[in-house]
Amino acid sequence: MHHTENMRGLIALLLVALCLEGLNAACPDHATLKDDHGSKLCAQMFEHSSYYYDESCTGSFLNVYPDEDTPIMPKTWENHVSSLVVRRGCSLTVWSKSKKKGNKRKFLAGVVYHLKEVKRGLFGNWNDAISGFYCTC
Repeated sequence: MHHTENMRGLIALLLVALCLEGLNAACPDHATLKDDHGSKLCAQMFEHSSYYYDESCTGSFLNVYPDEDTPIMPKTWENHVSSLVVRRGCSLTVWSKSKKKGNKRKFLAGVVYHLKEVKRGLFGNWNDAISGFYCTC
C-alpha cells in the first residue's frame, strides 16, 4: 500500500514539473501571435536562442505584421535573428542578403527555436543570417 502512495506522489510531482516547464516557455504561441496592443502579427523574430528550448525567443524582438515587406532590415536587426515564431496561417520568407538576394528560405507557421539548426546553402545556417524578409497571411 505504501509503495502505491509513493508512486502516486511521484506521478503528481512529475505532472506539476511538466506543467511548470510549459509556463517557463519563452516563445509565444504561434496560434495567437499578437503585439502588445492586441494587433495580429505575422511573425516575431528574436535576438537570442538557447540550447534549452524554454530559454529561446529571448532578448530584443522584432514584430512583423501581415504583408510586411522589408527588403533591407534596419542595421540593428540585420544578421541578428536567432529564433522566430510564425503565426498560424502565415509564412515568412527571408533572405541572407539585403534587397532579397542571397539564400532564400520560407518558414511556415510554428516556432523555430534554433535558427542555427536550419541549413542555409551547403555549409551555413540561418542563425544571425537574415538580412531581409516578407511575411504574408
